[in-house]
Amino acid sequence: MVRITHYLYNTFLIETEDSVLAIDPGTVFFHYFRLKTLLPKREWKRVSHVLITHGDPDHYWYADKVATAGNATVIMNSSMIRTEDGRRLALGPRSKGLSFDTEFDKLLGLEPGRTVQSDGMLFTGLKATHGPLTIDLGPISKTVHPGPEERVGWGALGFDIMLQGKRIVNLGDTVLEKEAWAEVRRPDLLMLPIGGQNAGNVMTPEEALTAVEEIRPKTVIPTHFNMPALLSSRYGPADGETFKEAVEAMGIACVLLRKNESHIIKEERCIN
Repeated sequence: MVRITHYLYNTFLIETEDSVLAIDPGTVFFHYFRLKTLLPKREWKRVSHVLITHGDPDHYWYADKVATAGNATVIMNSSMIRTEDGRRLALGPRSKGLSFDTEFDKLLGLEPGRTVQSDGMLFTGLKATHGPLTIDLGPISKTVHPGPEERVGWGALGFDIMLQGKRIVNLGDTVLEKEAWAEVRRPDLLMLPIGGQNAGNVMTPEEALTAVEEIRPKTVIPTHFNMPALLSSRYGPADGETFKEAVEAMGIACVLLRKNESHIIKEERCIN
């Protein structure tokens, strides 16, 4: 049995009998300027692996603290790692700009198309492209484009995870990469963002439906929509129920998880 628990944004716990994986243990993105942890502190010591889809605060802010609490293995895009004076340094979770100043005791670098093994599990990197982020603060609007001098979207990476005989795909924050995901077929579970209608940083619901139709997972969990952020309680708005109906019309299950809710992938039994 595999249990997946959602904590808003793209923060998840994936639990098996042997391991507890935390995806993107970040912070609420400055909602009323409170930097609260998305992954509850009570869970930190149980985490065996921390998976980072990119270096934005809402995905990465507490990664080092979670890793230290659980002595966890951290897996991230190799572009988030530098070697200086014989030390492997990661992009600082709470450092300003592009400062590579954080050491993790157990750190694995990954790139799209590459697979690493850890504790009997396989982790394959998938291409992800963080789109430009438009931030609206009242009358002020600013668009930040990911690039070599910008932290936004740094190290974007999706994960194709094999564990307990199950295949789980998390695409992180990304726009549609239909051709790059051509080899991603029929996973047990697909987690993908749908809240890019206004901000533009991730897929819109329509683009996400295109990805679902191509990948054909058994079950879909939409992510990164209707979240508290900045001065709004509903950042990245999307109609989850309408999306769910469209997925189910393809003959694919869709699960909408609110904060702290879980989905269980059960063992399939053969009937003779």
